[in-house]
Amino acid sequence: MKLYKAVILIALVLFIDQASKIYIKLNYMLRDSRNPIVDWDKFQLLFYENPGAAWGFELPGDYGKIVLTVFRLFAICGIGYWLWKSVKNNGHKILIVCISLIFAGAFGNIIDSVFYGELFSSSANSVATFLPEGGGYGSWFHGEVVDMLYFPLFDGSWPEWVPSIGGQSFTFFNAVFNVADSSITVGVILLILFSKKAFPEKA
Repeated sequence: MKLYKAVILIALVLFIDQASKIYIKLNYMLRDSRNPIVDWDKFQLLFYENPGAAWGFELPGDYGKIVLTVFRLFAICGIGYWLWKSVKNNGHKILIVCISLIFAGAFGNIIDSVFYGELFSSSANSVATFLPEGGGYGSWFHGEVVDMLYFPLFDGSWPEWVPSIGGQSFTFFNAVFNVADSSITVGVILLILFSKKAFPEKA
């Protein structure tokens, strides 16, 4: 697979990811599952801003956000090198596609973290504006990742015998995510499912 095809795939994912985030950001205030933008029972369109990494993980302190974003930047450089090296070594097409999806997803969320704090006003009490006169809701490297996809597939309760959480209710799947997260997840799943093709044994 040629490098330009991988770049096209990355650009397509980034366009869909950023277009969906900017649309949500410029048209809605923050919305949770109690007040969704769209509610189709097992699919809801929300507006949530994630200040940290996956599952809301956040490093404490004033510099925690910067550390997390810098780590993401190093990670994306490593993934980019992996992609370039795989193309150069004529890696299998499925490997190139998977790395491209992972790269695009990681890069999409990095854009939010690095730029959104300066580019947009807050969405907490009003619909955000682009390049507000008074400055954005944060500074460079202090942006929050826009999430909007929510699939509460079913509700249930933990068995009574489960320590600490026995008898408590839960929702599956209760994570709010975006197109970039989906791209990373699909890339990783395909990489696992087709690992023998992606990483063939050398003779």
